[in-house]
Amino acid sequence: MPETLLLDELRWRGLIHQCTDQDGLAKLLSSGRQTIYIGFDPTAPSLHVGSMMQLMMLRRFQRAGHRPIALVGGATGMIGDPSGKSEERNLLSPEQLQENVDGVAAQMRRFLRFDGDSGAVLLNNYDWMHGYSYLEFLRDVGKNFPIGAMLGKDSVRSRLESEAGLSYTEFSYMLLQAYDFVHLCREQDCLIQAGGSDQWGNIIAGIELGRRMLGKQLFGITAPLLTTTDGRKMGKTESGAIWLDANRTSPYQFYQYWKRVEDDDVMRCIAYLTEIEREEYDELAEATRSDPGRRTAQDRLAQWLTRLVHGDEGLTGAEKASKILFGGEIGEQTDASLGEIFADVPSSDVERSKLSGDGYWIVEAFQDAGLAGSGSEARRAIKDGGAYVNNVRISDDKHRLSESDLASETVMVLRKGKRNYALLRFA
Repeated sequence: MPETLLLDELRWRGLIHQCTDQDGLAKLLSSGRQTIYIGFDPTAPSLHVGSMMQLMMLRRFQRAGHRPIALVGGATGMIGDPSGKSEERNLLSPEQLQENVDGVAAQMRRFLRFDGDSGAVLLNNYDWMHGYSYLEFLRDVGKNFPIGAMLGKDSVRSRLESEAGLSYTEFSYMLLQAYDFVHLCREQDCLIQAGGSDQWGNIIAGIELGRRMLGKQLFGITAPLLTTTDGRKMGKTESGAIWLDANRTSPYQFYQYWKRVEDDDVMRCIAYLTEIEREEYDELAEATRSDPGRRTAQDRLAQWLTRLVHGDEGLTGAEKASKILFGGEIGEQTDASLGEIFADVPSSDVERSKLSGDGYWIVEAFQDAGLAGSGSEARRAIKDGGAYVNNVRISDDKHRLSESDLASETVMVLRKGKRNYALLRFA
């Protein structure tokens, strides 16, 4: 992809928030394959939805023939970036940090290709920082940082004015990140750093340090943060962050998060986070305008991202679970999977012994589940064809339930009408 096409794509997608020199960057990219890096803060053993903006930026450059470096901050992660934070983070132990680095590195392989001419490189800044003595660092790097310029950075000034203040440790973060750019320029011929808009100050610091220490022109480019139209960060729910690790956020939960994105936000998410081409993008935008109730764009977004992050198997499982919620065949499930699918559905505990002997009367089950206020109401639902066990219609009000009617180890799913679900848990 010629450099003009790459930058044009970033522009139409709204992915250029700031750039130190767009004309100069275009000229650099046209001169041959370049190396670009983005740093990732390993504060947890998994990346989250917000990290996808930067992973996709590296992926786009790689598709255009350039070489991405995914830099995991094993050293900077021990300090914590003050940018966008209202208070200082707790410092991580070396063991916890290494666990986080390993988890983050594994997830990056879903997004980037690590072989071939433009194969991505995965680096950890701990490798070049852990042996750097304090005195050497002050002599080589610290002398090139005017205090006035550092105090003028938004991230520093806002923290100094806050109640939490700013420790010397976090104040030093900018020097460490800036030196990363210098090191990668010197060792990997990397001339471009990208990041979120909150990293602009740190990126500029690295460019200035490169000019002072190496006499080279470096380039910086930032993308907007992933937020809703009213300014809230995306990727968070009432139960917490949406992680890329299937053990923290299941493929079903991940899929459902994107299915529920608001109409005002969905097209921006498609532009920012997918590789859907402009023609299809315009078709999805028109479908959202003309028939928002069908949620065509949300379906496409959820499908594309779930396949990327969790593979075909994860997408298939998520789609199957979604169909269950809308009346599809339940089949064999686990307590955990049903708990995820029906997380917001009321449940009742019933003694397992009721499933023995003559079995558990369906009318009583609907009352115990709270789906019927009386026996006559339960019978009426059955007679009208609106009573289901595990999404299978029950037409006989004398029907008795047994162990064979469990949908998982201990759970039975009852439904009245189209959407009124309840779970019975048999201990």
